[in-house]
Amino acid sequence: MPIAITPDFDGQTVITTFEMTPGTCSDVLDALNDAYEAVIRHQPGFLGGALHVNDAQTRISTYSRWEKRGDFQAMLRTTEMRERNRKIAALCTHFEPVMYEVAAVF
Repeated sequence: MPIAITPDFDGQTVITTFEMTPGTCSDVLDALNDAYEAVIRHQPGFLGGALHVNDAQTRISTYSRWEKRGDFQAMLRTTEMRERNRKIAALCTHFEPVMYEVAAVF
């Protein structure tokens, strides 16, 4: 389902960037797909998300929307996501989730 970006959205937007070598990009993408299918999309407050891969296969960005900030934070604290994030982190050189608010839509 497409995610409509509107300036009046009062929930939480999270953009996470994962950096890796081209050799591990497929593994990270598989792990993220599995996390979204098995865990993340079933969490309270999850509204939708998307995965993006750059041409060089050195970065993956995820975009997710949540009803509220606490919903995203609660998902991160679940035992299953803590274990999954440790495995994903081992495949990456760096990853960082950042919470955003919509400032403008064009």
